[in-house]
Amino acid sequence: MTASTSGESDHQHFLLTAAGQRLAARGTAGTFTDPYAAAAALRAGSVPAVVGALPFDLADPAALTVPEHFGDVAVATGSGASGADARAAGTAAELPTLTQTAQHPAPAEHVDRVRRAIALIGDSELQKVVLARAVDFEADAPLAPIAVAAALEQRDLEGNAFAVDLGAAGETYRGRWLVGSSPEILVGRMGGTVFCHPFAGTATSPDGLLDSSKDREEHAYVVDEIASALAPLCAELDVPAAPSVTRAGPVWHLGTKIEGRLADPSTTALDLALALHPTPAVCGFPRRTAARAIADIEGERGFYAGAVGWTTANGDGHWRVSIRCAELDGARLRAYAGGGIVGASDPQAELVETRNKLRTVLGPFRLTETARS
Repeated sequence: MTASTSGESDHQHFLLTAAGQRLAARGTAGTFTDPYAAAAALRAGSVPAVVGALPFDLADPAALTVPEHFGDVAVATGSGASGADARAAGTAAELPTLTQTAQHPAPAEHVDRVRRAIALIGDSELQKVVLARAVDFEADAPLAPIAVAAALEQRDLEGNAFAVDLGAAGETYRGRWLVGSSPEILVGRMGGTVFCHPFAGTATSPDGLLDSSKDREEHAYVVDEIASALAPLCAELDVPAAPSVTRAGPVWHLGTKIEGRLADPSTTALDLALALHPTPAVCGFPRRTAARAIADIEGERGFYAGAVGWTTANGDGHWRVSIRCAELDGARLRAYAGGGIVGASDPQAELVETRNKLRTVLGPFRLTETARS
């Protein structure tokens, strides 16, 4: 752990509203870039809590903080916010206007990448891979991360939102935040109970989603992999035989609620997150083959498709998959969206899916006429 010397005891660097809780962290007693070291410190009881973000690739530095103050806040704009963030959060509906400046890659290239992935699936052991793209915007005023999270929380049916200061990951990330509204629970732990709610398979309407063989195949890879990873860690594990349909803003997903009872009570929520991440919902199957394909076709992801959450020294915690999100840096915003590719995927439909998913994180903003993804 790196001890903090910043003295910013009132700086709010974390907010997660999920599962009926609104948790915020202020002040920094120390940081971890190695999530496994953070997990060991939690098991040893040498830190009271860890909050922050895991990158997509766990070989990259994490942004994990040991907070000086951590707990419930009455409202998303509560006294934990400081300075400009607190003032901006009071008018969360009045966010700046965004103008699109770049796409990574351009839509036509994303379609070509999907075709390439489908060809790989047909010619190798790869069965599913998740490909993402990003869209850059410039705001007409600096972006206040807590205010953006508050606006996302207000729009989400379940009140899900997060904002994480990524500065703990090192100098490259100073001033950058990950902000979003993720519907997907990577893993949670309360006492001896473990729960996950993975999503895979997407449509703009619930009609026919359960009957879609393509979406059922995509979802099955995720559930089977999570069940396999949790089985040795749980004394009991309940995995429903079939998924259900869940709404997540402008889209609908196939989802499966998995619940288990830990075999070893010393296993923390962060341990569980590290055992599961990245799931086939954001990576693919088989995991290593899919990760290589992503690195080759898409490149580095940073914190997109990682995880955001918290764990306390008693082992309890909650981690969300970092999707439906954007990275904020001053007045710049980079929004991310991806989709699972299987052999039966339609490249043009996959592009449309990313556009629909981008609507979640861009929803609270006013967009100029040129800001089209």
